[in-house]
Amino acid sequence: MILKKKWLAAALAGILLAAAVLSGCASTEKAKRLRFGVAGEGGIYREFGERFAALENETDNGQVELKATAGSAANLRLLTGEYLQLAIAQADLVQDAYDQTGIFADEEEDRGFGAVAALYTETCQVVVRADSDIRSIEDLHGRTVSIGAEESGSEQNALQILSAYGLNDKMVSMVNLNYEDAAAQLKAGRVDAIFMTVGAPSPVLTALAGECGIRLLKVDGAAAQRLMSAYSAYNTVTLPAGTYPGQTEEVQTVGVKAVLLASNALPAKQVQQLTQLLFSSREGLEEQLGIPLDPEENAVEGVGIPFHAGAAAYYKAAGITVNQTAGN
Repeated sequence: MILKKKWLAAALAGILLAAAVLSGCASTEKAKRLRFGVAGEGGIYREFGERFAALENETDNGQVELKATAGSAANLRLLTGEYLQLAIAQADLVQDAYDQTGIFADEEEDRGFGAVAALYTETCQVVVRADSDIRSIEDLHGRTVSIGAEESGSEQNALQILSAYGLNDKMVSMVNLNYEDAAAQLKAGRVDAIFMTVGAPSPVLTALAGECGIRLLKVDGAAAQRLMSAYSAYNTVTLPAGTYPGQTEEVQTVGVKAVLLASNALPAKQVQQLTQLLFSSREGLEEQLGIPLDPEENAVEGVGIPFHAGAAAYYKAAGITVNQTAGN
């Protein structure tokens, strides 16, 4: 797949001056405006961002402005370019961006960000209509499949999962659609399957299950083992029966952590307060989102990059050890 970097380069160039002003003053005082990179409508990133921004905007710790993007990869590039001060991204892409590997291998910008917390597990969900004759990932050979929006974590996961099953873009017709468009296209019969890496249950899939009925394909066995051996960010996930309307059996698949990130240009104290707000509000956020969030003792697991100095200070005060801290 050819990533559309030209648009991002133009966007970064257009906001370079504003970003420089913000980062230049951030080391000595709180940033008054925090651009928070989430994804588009229909995903948990957007839902979490809206809920967390509402809480943060009631404090004097900076006003959050949500920015809708294509997803994880776009968020990481915009965070690196200092257009964003906060972002959510999948742990596998976070690691690649920090190490400048994978799709970030040819990029030279310094990774000026650190982790705040692992938020929850994003489940790789491969969905077909309930009346489809597709019963396995192998059955996607010769079919039209939505692999997620370009620059999204879903896209990367879809490509890796298909590859683990021996499938590539010559065997599968792949299209890039966001979650809501993908659901609409599956309902209409214009695509045969959709890949979504998202917290479960996904509101989009719940609605789709009520409209046309869905079935989730398993990602398990030898293919799942190959996937987890090749990419350390993956872990096994079981979707219990009843996760979605009409789902009568549990489904084995894989998942990755969603990670909240902060620019190292933000002062440690400000990020420490953001981290405290996250965990003091965790139960309320869980209720609103309908998914479990990681408690603070688990929020340092599954994150392979340094933590922001402010987040590290919060964990230290709570008696929780983090492996590394990012300079600030």
